[in-house]
Amino acid sequence: MDSSGSSENVESRVHELNIKEEVMIIGEIKKEEELSVEQIFAKKEVPSWKKQLTIRAFVVSFVLSVMFSFIVMKLNLTVGIIPSLNVSAGLLGFFFVKTWTKLLERSGLLKQPFTRQENTVIQTCVVAASGIAFSGGFGSYLFAMSERVVKQSEKGQDGFEYKNPELGWIIGFLFVVSFLGLFSLVPLRKIMIIDFKLTYPSGTATAHLINSFHTPEGAKLAKKQVRELGKFFTFSFLWSFFQWFFTATDACGFQKFPTLGLKAFDYKFYFDFSATYVGVGMICPHIVNVSVLIGGILSWGIMWPLIETRKGHWYSADLDPDSMQGLKGYKVFIAIALILGDGLYNFTKVLSQTIAGLYNKIQDRKAMHLPVAECSSPIAKTLSYDDQRRTQLFVKDQIPTWLAIGGYVAISAVSTATLPHIFHQLKWYHIIVIYIFAPVLAFCNAFGCGLTDWSLASAYGKLAIFTIGAWAGASHGGVLAGLAACGVMMNIVSTASDLMQDFKTGYMTLASPRSMFVSQVIGTAMGCVISPCVFWIFYKAFPDLGMESSEYPAPFASVYYSMAKLGVEGFSALPKECLKLCYAFFAAAILINIIRDALGKKRSWLIPLPMAMAIPFFLGSYFAIDMCVGSLILFIWQKKNKAGANAFAPAVASGLICGDGIWAMPSSILALAGLKPPICMKFLSRATNNKVDTYLGS
Repeated sequence: MDSSGSSENVESRVHELNIKEEVMIIGEIKKEEELSVEQIFAKKEVPSWKKQLTIRAFVVSFVLSVMFSFIVMKLNLTVGIIPSLNVSAGLLGFFFVKTWTKLLERSGLLKQPFTRQENTVIQTCVVAASGIAFSGGFGSYLFAMSERVVKQSEKGQDGFEYKNPELGWIIGFLFVVSFLGLFSLVPLRKIMIIDFKLTYPSGTATAHLINSFHTPEGAKLAKKQVRELGKFFTFSFLWSFFQWFFTATDACGFQKFPTLGLKAFDYKFYFDFSATYVGVGMICPHIVNVSVLIGGILSWGIMWPLIETRKGHWYSADLDPDSMQGLKGYKVFIAIALILGDGLYNFTKVLSQTIAGLYNKIQDRKAMHLPVAECSSPIAKTLSYDDQRRTQLFVKDQIPTWLAIGGYVAISAVSTATLPHIFHQLKWYHIIVIYIFAPVLAFCNAFGCGLTDWSLASAYGKLAIFTIGAWAGASHGGVLAGLAACGVMMNIVSTASDLMQDFKTGYMTLASPRSMFVSQVIGTAMGCVISPCVFWIFYKAFPDLGMESSEYPAPFASVYYSMAKLGVEGFSALPKECLKLCYAFFAAAILINIIRDALGKKRSWLIPLPMAMAIPFFLGSYFAIDMCVGSLILFIWQKKNKAGANAFAPAVASGLICGDGIWAMPSSILALAGLKPPICMKFLSRATNNKVDTYLGS
């Protein structure tokens, strides 16, 4: 159900792991044992698809979309790890509309009660809108085209093409590429959801969450969860506000506190008092947090200090620290090798599982229809009451096939004519080839997501970077063409799998496919405007955005630019001995994954995730320490009170993330107004402090 969004981010695999664990934990809310879900709701009338789409639902969706877009954007521009915000969206959507309807009910003005179908519409709309903040590439492929990232990557060299962000073309680009995925798989919804019975774990768990809210026991628990979320939201917001007073420059404040010593601080090992990443650590699986920390220790604790000793041999001692031919090149390209190795392995694994699963489903479907003479209705006998009820309503409101095909063709035509004017390096024939293959790749991704809950949208995006970039060539702007193609492919593939997750959620909450589709379209349209505006606020408020020393370094922008350059120029873009190290880490990523799969689920938790390990290679370990603190809090909580932790930990974590994330809005406004923090809290060594005192005393 998530966009994300996301993801990718950070990469899609870690993002999907976040979604799965977070929503599955909350999905463990107590249910009545005597009756099935649909028997509990049997006496409640299911509103028509038009009545599920209420004005209040979209008003609440818009408010929550703005809020979550700020949160996702901040995460996107800092370290790139985007946890699932499904629980927050579901809880807050339920809370706001429930409060609204209670007030109207007391005044006698309530015309339509709040239903689980309307709750599903809100959930779908918010996740679709905030997901654009991730899939829009503001922290990856789109910002990678900017002059700021290009000049930082090509230090001391001129003549490289770039395209600076502007609000107009970003909104136009998102509008012509973000809707294609919604139309590409609509005709297959019945086959994917009913015939193949794909599980879509995140969509299923989200449906259980929404269903539970609308039972008496679930409603009571939801109120308690909202109360906890509100407490920690307030604490996180006020803590961020307090910290702001001490950050007169980027080198000041609690986030630059050398908690593990000054030498460790130089190598990015410190706790930076970030409520966001403590919350992220509470949501992410323990193995993700530990993997990130292991990656930080391996890179900043061992490898980079060793490579620094080769300064003057492997790379020139006179190079700027930001040069891709120096130490920074090793950081970026070795991280890319890990990401590509992990992505290739999982792409191959999920694709093979998809093909095998598709074959088995087709065979099962054939077998189901063979013994017609012996069994007049094999389907009816095997379906439970819940499935019969859900199937009946799911097939009732059809979305015309002509609308889906016509919509895809029409938007493709508009997009093919428009995109070359936005990116002149991307030719019309590149776009047509992408649109021919996109539905097939979207189907593979959606089917694989239904089986495994892993979206490989970023992997398909990287495939477009290398193929279109190499096709265009260096002399014809291959780098920008590859990055633009990445955006086109990622948006199509990502939104298609998101829509199928939504259809699964709608199927299990009796929400109409039409209302799901309309909600996704409206949410996507909201996101195409909200996300660029939110990004524009960050871009204008923080002039150093994208710089390595910035509060918002946008690390994956440099990574995506380097990937595009590698795809166009080949290995000549790498510094000395870097290729050998890249080969080693690429192979290591594949080997680690093979070992993880060979050990099985029960024992694989001992083996780190290569994708997660790659994240701190470029950024450092400070956020990994925050995340591990969050993981430790959750671990202790689960040991002391497992039921309480399972029920309330995601709400507490969401409060920490949302409070700190929302502070980004007033802090951006203060920066735009020219109001700077009054105090600089800085930490110096004793020797440096003595020199400063001597200088000031003289």
